[in-house]
Amino acid sequence: MGNNGRVTRPVSARAPRLDQVCAAAVEVARDAITEVEPTDIGDHLQAVAEGDRVVTHYFECRMAGYRGWRWAVTVTRVARSKHVTICETVLLPGPDALLAPGWLPWQERLQPGDLGPGDLLTTPADDERLAPGYLLSDDPAVEETAWELGLGRARVLSREGRADTAQRWYDGDHGPDAAISTAAPAAARCGTCGFYLPLAGSLRQSFGACGNFFAPDDGRVVSADHGCGAHSETLVGAVETPVDELPTVYDDSAVEAMSVSRAPGSVEAAEPAEPYGHS
Repeated sequence: MGNNGRVTRPVSARAPRLDQVCAAAVEVARDAITEVEPTDIGDHLQAVAEGDRVVTHYFECRMAGYRGWRWAVTVTRVARSKHVTICETVLLPGPDALLAPGWLPWQERLQPGDLGPGDLLTTPADDERLAPGYLLSDDPAVEETAWELGLGRARVLSREGRADTAQRWYDGDHGPDAAISTAAPAAARCGTCGFYLPLAGSLRQSFGACGNFFAPDDGRVVSADHGCGAHSETLVGAVETPVDELPTVYDDSAVEAMSVSRAPGSVEAAEPAEPYGHS
């Protein structure tokens, strides 16, 4: 037997042809929209071929609050028949439609500061940020707490939890890129400030708490390369700015003699003379 070559041919996907009978059934499609008043249905926008003898008609939606939405009515017919039937009617958003924001679970909607007095925030049992307190970790502070007999915490920060926390702090308002940090002198970094209180454990090298009452970050965790104008060594090595001396408006280098006369009876005649200015 000889080589007959390929015996199969690839099937090429062709675009469906617009059926003229279904495309002409504009009023049939319009009458199929029975959920609203006729005034809520606007002009016919287009007819799109969905398949063989299947066409979707789009109409403008004029209902309040649905700007940019369109009524979509799909019609079809059987072969060699002129009778058009309705498949489905639906209201769909158009390219310029106003849409509600995508739904997010409440865990993803929470933002810092949302938790108020009396609110309870449950922590999932499989939270990857936490690990059982009896597991060893690479953080000495965690291990010290975990081995406390009877006093250890049930769960502690895991390696992923510490990394996520450190990145969030570093990228936030108390990291090196904060506006107050970039405006501070280059040498005014928290790691060299006397008010800087380093954290314990593996985060000690990068983070600490600010203990300066006058600093804007007082009581907050800051990165070691964060900074502000309230650095403890701000006055060290400060350059003294010379003060311009104002022109002299009077001369006190000369003494002008003044004659002084005593009023009669102010001094007894028998008293010895005393220099003026002494009592």
